[in-house]
Amino acid sequence: MHILMLTDVYFPRINGVSTSIAAFRGELQKLGHRVTLVAPVYDDREETDPDVVRVPGRTVWHDPEDRLMRGKELGRALDVLQGETFDVVHVQTPFRAHYAGIRFARAAGIPCVETYHTFFEEYLHHYLNFLPRSLTRYAARFFTRRQATQVDLLVVPSMAMRERLVEYGVTTRTRILPTGLAEGDFAKGDVQAFKRKTGLDSGRPLVLHVGRIAHEKNIDFLVEVVDKVRRTVPRVLMIVAGAGPALAHIRQAVEARRLGENVRFLGYLSREDDLQACYAAGDVFVFSSRTETQGLVLLEAMAAGTPVVSTAVMGTRDILDAGRGALVAKDDVNDFSAKVVRLLQDESLRARLSKEAAAYAREWTAPRFAAELAAVYESL
Repeated sequence: MHILMLTDVYFPRINGVSTSIAAFRGELQKLGHRVTLVAPVYDDREETDPDVVRVPGRTVWHDPEDRLMRGKELGRALDVLQGETFDVVHVQTPFRAHYAGIRFARAAGIPCVETYHTFFEEYLHHYLNFLPRSLTRYAARFFTRRQATQVDLLVVPSMAMRERLVEYGVTTRTRILPTGLAEGDFAKGDVQAFKRKTGLDSGRPLVLHVGRIAHEKNIDFLVEVVDKVRRTVPRVLMIVAGAGPALAHIRQAVEARRLGENVRFLGYLSREDDLQACYAAGDVFVFSSRTETQGLVLLEAMAAGTPVVSTAVMGTRDILDAGRGALVAKDDVNDFSAKVVRLLQDESLRARLSKEAAAYAREWTAPRFAAELAAVYESL
């Protein structure tokens, strides 16, 4: 098959959507399918993949990491692609890519699939906080219902997201297909070299958080947790790997609690280099987002054999429901910090959960879910 994917976000912009697109696209190509991807231009680097079409855009107000593709340039790019034969259109985001993808699919007389990656009801509240929360919730639900009627099938990454769409009144057929792990996600990297490079003390208990530093990720909660944990484990160090619009806010929260010696910010880490070693270096991976549609970072940490302490809210429930490789905490600082302390102090428990986590992550492989997605395309 020849699949046309359209997205408003992709690498070098690092987030879960970019990771998901790359994972599915790579595995579909291994299965013998051709996947042409239309995505924004971010910088001056030259695109080396002949099947990735980059469209110029402008920065997005209040979110300088993202780009909004320019309508005329997007239209020209798709005009060129009309000369090729496609079997299906797969839209990955609900902005310019959605409307352009719908038009292209209708003109070509082919099916259109869309993945609902983001819990926009909560996302909009954080980025349009000058508007009443009831208004942003209504807008997110209204546009979701409207856009869902325009596609043949919705892909959702978790049961919780499908349940939420049903609550919205979405009647479009849905299929649950989480993003899987590629073989490279199971490589542990050189932990000691990583610690030397970043100046980490090998003897300190390490708590790890990886992900975009955004308001909806609830990282303030983890800062409170570390403040509580250090009263029992004074040398605890939380590593925060990532960047994003809430970075300054989280730094201020750390300073306000005088946690400068207990929290380190490492910025974005390369998947080809330091990220896997960072995952493996952690004694405990912590996560407390209330808005995840899946929570892929939990699986990435488990693939490195790092035990998890996390709340089970929205999409993370699907991963944590098995009760393997993780301790599920309440959305409560005392309960969460107690579980972190327990893991840091109980070496045998850490070892057991580490073994469980690595084995469990093997059940979430990218080839499996890509094959299921290809079957979805063929069914349409």
